[in-house]
Amino acid sequence: MHPRRLFPVLLFTVLVLFVRALAAQTLAPTPPMGWNSWDSYGLTIDEEQFKANAQVLASLEQYGWQYAVIDEGWYLANPSGNTVPERQYTWSENGLLLPAADRFPSAANGAGFKPLADWVHAQGLKFGIHILRGIPRQVVAANLPIADSPFHASDAADTSSPCPWDDGNWGVKDNAAGQAYYDSMLRLYASWGVDFLKVDCIADNPYRPTEIRQIAEAIRKTGRPIVLSLSPGPTALAHAAEVGKSAQMWRITNDHWDGWTFTHKPGEGEFPFGLRDEFDRIAQWYVYVAPGNWPDADMLPNGWLGPHPGWGEARHSRYTPDEERTEFALWCITRSPLILGANLTRLDELTRSLIGNQNLLFMNQNITYSRPLDVSSLGPGFENARVWRATINEPGGRGYAEYFGFFNLADTPVTLRTTWKQLGLDAAKHSAQNLWDDSTTKDAKEIAVTLPPHGSAVFLVH
Repeated sequence: MHPRRLFPVLLFTVLVLFVRALAAQTLAPTPPMGWNSWDSYGLTIDEEQFKANAQVLASLEQYGWQYAVIDEGWYLANPSGNTVPERQYTWSENGLLLPAADRFPSAANGAGFKPLADWVHAQGLKFGIHILRGIPRQVVAANLPIADSPFHASDAADTSSPCPWDDGNWGVKDNAAGQAYYDSMLRLYASWGVDFLKVDCIADNPYRPTEIRQIAEAIRKTGRPIVLSLSPGPTALAHAAEVGKSAQMWRITNDHWDGWTFTHKPGEGEFPFGLRDEFDRIAQWYVYVAPGNWPDADMLPNGWLGPHPGWGEARHSRYTPDEERTEFALWCITRSPLILGANLTRLDELTRSLIGNQNLLFMNQNITYSRPLDVSSLGPGFENARVWRATINEPGGRGYAEYFGFFNLADTPVTLRTTWKQLGLDAAKHSAQNLWDDSTTKDAKEIAVTLPPHGSAVFLVH
């Protein structure tokens, strides 16, 4: 080949390899999948309970579940205490929170979470923890020194920015001392082997972009690939690009719990956030979904929520079976992160069938584009329905696939009937594989779907 002709070929090859290398380096290239302790244990989980759940999660690793996350309160010797002193926070000489050794025995003698993280990694999983942004108020009162810096806690503390719903911490200033505090914190977490960090009271009420950037910078300095998850929501749409530069996940709702709808009085906010409202909220965020950037509809409060759920009494999820399927289908087709809230040691048949549904999980992890459809022109019955269309790759490409999700938001059954052309496909006949039961429709130019109240169906179209 003539050198002039060879150069464009070589350039193209280099560009392809460069793009592939960038993709390989993307942190959280697909929606993170895992389990979080909050929905079943609240502040109370101990090492034995965590390991029991992680072992079940490890048995599901073949389906893609990989993050085992300890939520809020792991540093409290007495999580049932009503005041900060009663809760007995545990911290180091440099003001960094440490696991309460009476609840996490492997953390004794200064070991921190490293032994537990090593155990998690040996199960083939990744290890995560939760923190509230900021610095403990008691650490500030003692004015402890910040590790590897000339600063002390009072230099870093922003006493004008406490968390409005937690009285344990002050905020962190946007200054060198504040960065030094977060740097020391993330050095410690990285040395433990943390792979996932959920940071609370930072994405909304108040929104703290300075602390988000400080934490992301501190993670970068460690050199360890730690997924950063921000909560609670609702993160404002106006902040989408900004949070996407620092975090891999950010919450788009307040805490989501097991109810179709919840009634809120004016000024009360949106806690708890019900499943019905997730449809419209998720639809606002689909344009911001991309590898390494996952708007987060929150954990899946299904199955057994106990012994001490983060909200309410111990219970089996209040969802009907159809609502539980609908929630899982919606999260999957919209590419939300999949973080289980159920007590994995008490899985019921329905929950187990969902988290092992390879069809839905493959869709969630491999979709390249997903968007809500305008249902206003689809015909009778669609006024109380939602339809999502998702694709893998481009038409004509290798591995190309089309998915459609149909959701009934009404309190009564409905039959949805429309043509494939109205849904955006060509006018040819198509068959559709139901991802719930693997049944396949006959080739036709239209599809009819009968759904129960709050029910759903997801199809792979051929």
